Amino acid sequence: MKNQSHFLFSLTAKEYLIHEQWMAKARELAQQAAEGGDVPVGAIMVDSYGNAIAEGINSKERNQDPTAHAEIIALRAASQVKQNWHLNDCTLYVTLEPCPMCAGAIIHGRIGLLVYGVDDPKTGAIRTVMNIPDSVASNHNLAVLAGVAETECRQLLQSWFTQKRR
Repeated sequence: MKNQSHFLFSLTAKEYLIHEQWMAKARELAQQAAEGGDVPVGAIMVDSYGNAIAEGINSKERNQDPTAHAEIIALRAASQVKQNWHLNDCTLYVTLEPCPMCAGAIIHGRIGLLVYGVDDPKTGAIRTVMNIPDSVASNHNLAVLAGVAETECRQLLQSWFTQKRR
């Protein structure tokens, strides 16, 4: 039987507050991406001691690089900091549900916990459009907490796209 990712629903108020605080930092990073002309997505990697060890902003436009997603940048930086690609003792916070590329990288990096803000109805690969963590292609049980600061993350994206379309 295939192992399945675990969507977390039972948290203490204190635990949830910590997740909200890190997501606020991810939103600040997303705002930096927006200011640089990219879709506002931010990611931050936190180690088991509660220290931010890496961050990333969506930089596809800025760098003309289709792989320059916030999650990929944060994963690469965290691996360099830890000098290890096994990131099972880390939590990745990202404002938008990861796409298939990022979901694959998260699984291959053995992230301990993924926390994201808002579902992506176009390319979400954690639970919305597809569920890569629970697919037969996944070799890692990924714990997931979705919907942290969902409203704020959605508003940031909607505002950016509204401005872009004007």
